Amino acid sequence: FSKKVQALGVDGLLVVTPFYNKATQNGLYAHYTEVSKAVSLPIIMYNVPSRTGCNILPETAVRLARDCENIVGIKEASGDISQVMKLAKLSKGILDIYSGNDDQIIPILSLGGVGVISVLSNVAPKETHDIVMEYLEGDRERALDIQLRYLDLINALFCEVNPIPVKGAMNIMGYNVGKLRLPLTELEESHKEYVKASLAEVGLI
Repeated sequence: FSKKVQALGVDGLLVVTPFYNKATQNGLYAHYTEVSKAVSLPIIMYNVPSRTGCNILPETAVRLARDCENIVGIKEASGDISQVMKLAKLSKGILDIYSGNDDQIIPILSLGGVGVISVLSNVAPKETHDIVMEYLEGDRERALDIQLRYLDLINALFCEVNPIPVKGAMNIMGYNVGKLRLPLTELEESHKEYVKASLAEVGLI
């Protein structure tokens, strides 16, 4: 699949860990190495154990970055700040770290992260951009203010499994992005009101 999308002209790959199989660390190393050898595109690994049942440990991530020239980053969505801290220490600049959780943008930037791959950005792209850029340009207080202002909305966007709430939010905002496909179902009514209230709180509706 990576070879097919490279032929279509994409700029890079976000490659999630294999799910269900629960690969060992050696298995993860072999898997990502094979993908790396198959394409010339830059690769960002996607570590999201809550969805895949599989966790890329810092040692494995750094080993891959050292051994595979086109593995350049990791989307860290483990939620484990201690793990991210260890990753930052071991990687020493050879692997770009992106927050995979919108409620951890500032903490991960403070550990040397370079940005976020975001759900919030679907409904608040400018504000998500500003959290990162204000921080990187030195106005950390402003960055934190924005992060905290949008925290309730971030929580609302995860009141059901992603992408149910964010698609619901976009429909509420008038983007008419359509219905979900099974097994995902539409937002429950109480959650819809929660999302709507959170959007209104920050002036998005």
